[in-house]
This record gives sequence, structure tokens and C-alpha cells, in this order.
Amino acid sequence: MSDGSIAVVLAGDGDAGSEQTLARLASLPEVSGVAVAGPASWQPGGGVHRLKAEDLRELPNVVEALRWFASTPARRLVWALSPRCELHAHGLRRLASVARDTSAALLYSDYFDRPADGGVALHPLIDYQPGSLRDDFDFGQVVLISREHADGLAETLQRDQLAGRFGGWYDLRLRLSERGAIVRLPEPTYVVPPAAERSAGEAHFNYVDPRNRDYQIEMERIATAHLKRIGAFLPRPTAQPVPAGETFPVEASVIIPVRNRVRTIADSTRSALAQQADFPFNVIVVDNHSTDGTTAILAELAARDRRLVHIVPSRTDLGIGGCWNEAIYDARCGRYAVQLDSDDLYADSAVLARIVAEFRGGAYAAVIGSYTIVDFDLHPIPPGLIDHREWTDDNGHNNALRIAGLGAPRAFHVPTLRSIGFPNVSFGEDYAVALQITRRYPIGRIYDSLYWCRRWEDNTDHALSLETKNRYAAYKDRLRSIEIAARRQANEAT
Repeated sequence: MSDGSIAVVLAGDGDAGSEQTLARLASLPEVSGVAVAGPASWQPGGGVHRLKAEDLRELPNVVEALRWFASTPARRLVWALSPRCELHAHGLRRLASVARDTSAALLYSDYFDRPADGGVALHPLIDYQPGSLRDDFDFGQVVLISREHADGLAETLQRDQLAGRFGGWYDLRLRLSERGAIVRLPEPTYVVPPAAERSAGEAHFNYVDPRNRDYQIEMERIATAHLKRIGAFLPRPTAQPVPAGETFPVEASVIIPVRNRVRTIADSTRSALAQQADFPFNVIVVDNHSTDGTTAILAELAARDRRLVHIVPSRTDLGIGGCWNEAIYDARCGRYAVQLDSDDLYADSAVLARIVAEFRGGAYAAVIGSYTIVDFDLHPIPPGLIDHREWTDDNGHNNALRIAGLGAPRAFHVPTLRSIGFPNVSFGEDYAVALQITRRYPIGRIYDSLYWCRRWEDNTDHALSLETKNRYAAYKDRLRSIEIAARRQANEAT
């Protein structure tokens, strides 16, 4: 290989699978050295270097691995993020060749999954971009790191001490992204055997599990330092909401976009209409051309209660965000717009009053509450309460670029919201608006549960295909990339 050999570092548990992966990698002619982390009882032979570490997440262990790499003659480091992969000579050569041709600081590739039946199935990943700073970005099982871009990072990580038990790898890859390109090779170069996986629901809400609070604090610290280094960190926002240039027919509107929710729309709408408040409000349901009987249910409810505004858009190209735009730009919309999904229910009749009181108590452009995950029959299910306690008034607007969302129910000051509008999509539309709002304006938070969020077989995010998951993840990363660019411009202008 023209640009030198390759070193390999991996963590394992010393079982047969780890030993097989280790033996396979050590046997490749391109590999000049292998280092392993794992339990103290694991003592691999064959000239393998034994790191003191038991895993490759803690900062001291990442530093030790990088220093070992620096002691080798290798130009590239294979960092195995899992001990379970089948990487053969051709795949390794291909990775090294592309890393050389692109001068990548870090290279990763698609791979094959090997199901229990013994076949293989392509597992595509998504491209890395500036907005991919979330700590759960999926690099697959194998990455290739260049010596050129890693030189001196062990000392930098050791000096700054941002990471602790969890974030050594996260800190490393963010710093690599600052030094050079992170490149995805959109072709499979290795195979991953079957392994137990968490349910999609558990994985989706892992970042707000209170048991992971120490993890969250550490990751926020690392991400915030990264934003400072790239010029995208913002001080605490202080802008006042956009002044209202018009009068409003009501103080608040509950907004419910819906399409084909015949089983739930009546419950959701009645939950909104049942709110008790000392101000006038209405409920705006944007019925996106339902075909299952939802329209008839709404028409009947609207005939009984004039507070229900039933809108069927003239357009047929609207996503959830487009439906929100139909509501907030409607002349019947109130001063505050409060979200309710067509699957879900407010926890009690005081939610709307509680949210409006929060707006009145502070100069907020948005107020975001907390919710409880329940089944269709409203029985709480894990992880239960989602309250986004990771939010802080001083840094929540920066940390929002790392996490998957800000919570629910979401409520907005309508004059401010009208200055932004929603993207016409059906995933991430709320996150797009929240990022823009938090860039400029303070937001209020309510940490009590206000909302029953139903998880059932008809949820729009139920049993998503890998293709859809990738599309959604790439879109949110793009939103973050746009926001990072906007924040850097704001800093450059000051």
C-alpha cells in the first residue's frame, strides 16, 4: 500500500466473536499493529497490544489509543466501534484507497447486515454534514482515521478534559471534523453479524431518559465547546417577540393537523374543546383531505360547537408543516397557537390556561411543555415522562443543535411564528421552527406533564423502514447545518 500500513484498535469482551474479529484483522497483510481494549481477563496473544482500557468511550482510554497509534508507523487507524464485524482484505484496501484519495480526516462506509438466516442485506448510512454533531450519529461499525488529522489530538483531549466516562469518542470525532472532511463511502466494505437491538421507541427517547443525565451533561459540554470552536455558539437570546400589528379574534388557538385518524380525532378534538380558561379560544383542525371518515366526524363536531374551526385546504400538496401554515395565517387564529397531535390528548382541562399564563409571565416566543408516553388506552409505558430536563435557559438554545427535539406540547406566539412559518414537510417541521426561534428568542418551559402522547400501530413514526429513518435523520442534520451556518453568520456580523 503506497501510503503506508494500517493500525487497528478495537474494544471487545474476549468472547469467541471478539477473538475471531481480532484474528481476522491481525492476519491482514496491510495491518501493522493491533491494540485491544476489554476486560482484564482478556489477554490476547499474537503480538496484539493490550490497552489498559476496558472500553473506548472514556477519555483516558481514547487518549491511550491515540498515543498507541502515534507510536506505530501506520498512516491510518481503523477504529472498530464494535467488536462484531467481518472486515476482509479487499474492504480494508478500499477504505484506505478512498481515504487517501479524499484526504479524509475520518472515513466510514455502508455495510452488509447478516441476518440470522445467513444471507446479507445492504445497510446504507447517511452522509456526514456540519449538522451531524448529534452524539448518536451512525458511522456503522468501522471508521478510518488519518494520522495527519489525528496528530496531537491525544494531547489536546487530555489538556481540555471535556469528556469523562462517556464522551471520549464523541469529542474525538467532533475535533476531527474541524480538521478535515468526514467522508462516507456509499458502498459496503464489511459485514455485521446479527446482534440484539433495542426497540425503535426505546432508542428514540434514550437521550431524555433521566437515568442518562450524567451522559447528557457530558455530551452537552463537548458539543458546546465544538460550537464555540467553529463560531456557531450564541449567547443567551434576549430578543423580544414580534409586536402584534393586528387584533386577534381569540387569545389562543389549539392547532390539530390531521389526515385519516378516524379512531382518534374525536378524542383529540374534544380534549381541546374541554379546556377551561378565562379567555376566549378556539380549536383549528386542518383536515388534510382525509378519506376514512375523519372529515365527517369533524363536520359533526363543528356543527355542535362554533369554537371548532374545520379547515379543508384547497391545496393537496401539504405536509404537516403546510397544514400548520394554513392555521396560523388564517384570520381566525389566536394570539397563541398551541399544538395537539391528532393521536393525542391533553392531560387535563387546565393545560391551555397553564400555557397562556406562562406566555404572559415572560416575554417568550414559544412555550414548550412535557408529556407522558402512553399506549392507545392511555396506560403509561416506558420511558414514561419526557420532560427535557436537559434544557437550561443559558445554554438550551445551543444544546438544541445536539438533541433530537425540544418536547411537547409546543406553543407559539403567533406574530413571531408568522415571521418564520413552517417548512412544508411531515417530519422535523417543528424542530426547524424551534431552532430558528431559539436562535433569537427566549422560550418558556413547563416540566409537569401536560400531554398524553399515544404510541400505537398507526403513529406516523411506527415501524419505519431504514430508508425512511435515514431520510428523516438526514433532514434533521440538514436543518442543523442550516442553523449552524446562520449562527456563524450572526456571529461574524457582530
